[in-house]
Amino acid sequence: MKICIIGAGAIGGFIGTRLAAAGQAEVSALARGATLAALRQHGWRLRAADGSSVLTARVASASDRAEDLGAQDLVVIAVKGPALAAVARGMAPLLGPNTLVLPAMNGVPWWFCAGQPGSVGATPLVSVDAGGVIERAIPLAQVVGCVVHASTSQPEPGVVQHRAGQGLIVGEPAGGHSARVQGLAELLTRAGFETTHSSDVRHDIWYKLWGNMTMNPVAAITGATIDRVLADPLVLAFCSAAMLEAAAIGSRIGCPVAQSPHDRHAVTAKLGAFAPSMLQDVQAGREIELDSVVAAVREIGQRLGLATPNIDALFGLARLFGRVHGLYPLAPVGFVATAAPA
Repeated sequence: MKICIIGAGAIGGFIGTRLAAAGQAEVSALARGATLAALRQHGWRLRAADGSSVLTARVASASDRAEDLGAQDLVVIAVKGPALAAVARGMAPLLGPNTLVLPAMNGVPWWFCAGQPGSVGATPLVSVDAGGVIERAIPLAQVVGCVVHASTSQPEPGVVQHRAGQGLIVGEPAGGHSARVQGLAELLTRAGFETTHSSDVRHDIWYKLWGNMTMNPVAAITGATIDRVLADPLVLAFCSAAMLEAAAIGSRIGCPVAQSPHDRHAVTAKLGAFAPSMLQDVQAGREIELDSVVAAVREIGQRLGLATPNIDALFGLARLFGRVHGLYPLAPVGFVATAAPA
């Protein structure tokens, strides 16, 4: 079996190392720069959460050109959202007629509205796929939905630090179970992941998003770890209000959230003082994944005609922070805010 990891960062390296070490497949990487050089020299490297050991494995091949790697059985996309359109344009050499594509990414994926009836429409979300570039490049029939429940970081190029969690949820975008997803779930389980074959992966995606849609950008703006965000009653009330708006959207698109914001905050508090991925990006000077995590939720709300004043404020503040610090585009292509000038 041939597997390619696109984006061998914190999540891509985590998945790639586990799969390669399991010895069930030839695991290659499409990477660039210092990460590519590190993979070529040292292979896959994953530090255990307790620091007691480093898991290593051989990289079958590593290149910054998809043409060098050829058609794969499975392609795992683990890049940041802002990079996906460019990645999708160059993926064709990796895709055979039966290749599965597993986007292990944050937020609302580009395919989320595909085939969904009702007022939300099936048109790609402008906030995550302006012009439908990704939809045209990656056939929906080859996509498997994915939710990652793990905390990792990349302290240096080519090295991943596992912090907590090893859950992967996979499922058909249209819902239900299938033999191909079951086979993928078994492969991931043998590689050491706690894998769930979901019959409603859209709901799983929305539920995770509902939990981190506020915590990620608030931490990024303030520089506060999650324990400090949760400890501020005014900030927490704002986050809860935005979560209620997202829950209302979810109930309209077949992704109801039964949990209360208070109960979700209690779950998050158990993780302690940690920096979520968007804060890690700010600290590293990387572009923030604001569109898939916040703007997409807001866009769906707009399509449904639902008011989202707290999500609007969250998006506006995070967008302004990102632009001031050079971490978010000054003029996003296609997506124009209606509640405030872009």
